[in-house]
Amino acid sequence: MPYATEDNITDLAVERWATAESPRLAELMTALVRHLHAFAREVHLTEDEWMAAMRWLTRTGQISDEKREEFILASDVLGLSMLVVQMNNRFGAGATPATVLGPFYIDGSPAAPFGADMSDGAEGTPLFVHGTVRDVSGEPVGGAVLDVWQADSEGVYEAQLGEVDEARLRAKYRTRPDGTYCLRSVVPKGYTIPMDGPVGELIEHTRISHFRPAHIHFLIDEPGYEKLITHIFEEGAQYLDSDVVFGTKEELIVPFRRHESGTAPDGTRFDIPFVTAEFDFVLQPGK
Repeated sequence: MPYATEDNITDLAVERWATAESPRLAELMTALVRHLHAFAREVHLTEDEWMAAMRWLTRTGQISDEKREEFILASDVLGLSMLVVQMNNRFGAGATPATVLGPFYIDGSPAAPFGADMSDGAEGTPLFVHGTVRDVSGEPVGGAVLDVWQADSEGVYEAQLGEVDEARLRAKYRTRPDGTYCLRSVVPKGYTIPMDGPVGELIEHTRISHFRPAHIHFLIDEPGYEKLITHIFEEGAQYLDSDVVFGTKEELIVPFRRHESGTAPDGTRFDIPFVTAEFDFVLQPGK
């Protein structure tokens, strides 16, 4: 093999990575090498810039743990997460669109019955989200599990609070035989992404808004249907048109209706203000 020069090093690196035993790994790595080398040539990457990037990646790994995924956050703000979501979730007309998972998902949320409160005593205006899960033909999907999580009324997730005794603002709800669901929580607040790490440090050098509009996350992984990871967004919320992770979709914007008093969707009577949001999830049939 010839020694590396500026002119042939890309070909040499591609040739090496093409030896991967998995054809898909070989495809991914050779394409990555070509694009990385092309990027370095296009911007004429300096050694100082290369070292700064290596240190940034190192710090991104060091700050990450089971509750904070800084690499996912980096992917989100670069638009890569949403690009991958859209390429891999090309659902048919009428199906609920997918959006990003985000860096604060915690696996293993507890099961909660119809209408149960997942706020664990968090302060805020009571919120009921209700609706139906159905397929694209309109048939209800009974027994579907909605894995739900959100930020609180101050824009903070459980994953950002350190030690928490009980699941907070996250739970799993199962639809009734007629496909209906109902959950109780508190009205979430739009929030800034974490700015105390490498991603925030990078954004500070730009004019990019580092805020997300108020939203609630849903994950529905029902046999026979495509897995759906999505949000609902509060209609009229700030930052809908400048979501730092590019996650907003028009179909996912929902009116949050305020009631001064009355009967909630689960039948509870309220003498204080509460909010309701109605949204039907439409699942794409599995391949």
